[in-house]
Amino acid sequence: MTRIEFMQGNTACAEGALAAGCRFFGGYPITPSTEIAEHMARRLPKVGGTFIQMEDEIAGIASVIGASWTGTRSMTATSGPGFSLMMENIGYAAMTETPCVIVNIQRGGPSTGQPTMAAQGDMLQCRFGSHGDYSIIALSPASVQEMYDLTVKAFNLADRFRVPVFVMSDEVIGHMRERIEIPETVPIVPRNGLEQGVLPFAAGEDKIPGFPEFGRGFGVHVTGLTHDERGYPEATDPKIHAGLVGRLVAKVEDARHEIADYSVTSEGAEIVFITYGPTTRTVRQLLHDRPEAGIGHLQLRIVWPFPEKVLQAFPKARAFIVPEMNLGQIAREIQRHTCVPVVSVPKLGGELHTPDELAAVLEGLL
Repeated sequence: MTRIEFMQGNTACAEGALAAGCRFFGGYPITPSTEIAEHMARRLPKVGGTFIQMEDEIAGIASVIGASWTGTRSMTATSGPGFSLMMENIGYAAMTETPCVIVNIQRGGPSTGQPTMAAQGDMLQCRFGSHGDYSIIALSPASVQEMYDLTVKAFNLADRFRVPVFVMSDEVIGHMRERIEIPETVPIVPRNGLEQGVLPFAAGEDKIPGFPEFGRGFGVHVTGLTHDERGYPEATDPKIHAGLVGRLVAKVEDARHEIADYSVTSEGAEIVFITYGPTTRTVRQLLHDRPEAGIGHLQLRIVWPFPEKVLQAFPKARAFIVPEMNLGQIAREIQRHTCVPVVSVPKLGGELHTPDELAAVLEGLL
């Protein structure tokens, strides 16, 4: 039976994590994400879980990785400065194929920037912030309902692909309060276990190894060094390194269209807005106010891996308009995948685009 609540976005994120079976949270408070940690601190002990406030964000993500290897669904939440501190261990999680969820409630940067104001400036950092080649999955909610739903989905994707998954929200959605429908149960996709006799990092056709939980009789060596299928370091063998890193990237990138989550409005439109996160709300208001304009809209709920084929859903498009609360980070990615002119509409300062601002851009094209 569905339950109706009036809830803050950060609280909805925490509730979605709990519904998905998250039973460990390790982190450090930081504006504007702290409500997630506060809610998990209250709720986790009541459901048999564990909350630990670590000494800093580096320790927070390290504890999440350790908890995940016990078979526990684990997460942390932070904002820009803390996210930067986590990057080395995020690379470690990618290399060791550790499923975990990292929530980033973005704020204006760089450095300490605007602690109480919104931004989308970490979208490239979540994809490329740690060194080396790897691939991740990043979701971007545009409502309190999506904060709940996409957090649930993040855990399923993390376990399915054995990869760090990011919920890239922001101060607008994190601190917004809206009506939300909470289902009695949510779909849970468990990890594929490791069969006895199979090497712990040997992958099948889907390029994803089975997961050997600590304490279940598997002898597993887990290292951030380049390793063979046993998990033993082989850091000087070019073929082993190329094969390992190629597989880490391919297991996500080859499934990009299976992973994709988006909404398409008005496929026959010539002018199309492309949004993710809070700018989606401004475009929806503009389309509501200007129904006669016949404007198209593509909302991306998963930004990474980028679902470039969806751009073909608008065969008559002569312009893609991309409003972002940064200097055009995803607009550049869209430009890589289309011959249609891309009009970037960047905005800094911590405030969301207004319908009038986007209407002015639209008028210039019409």
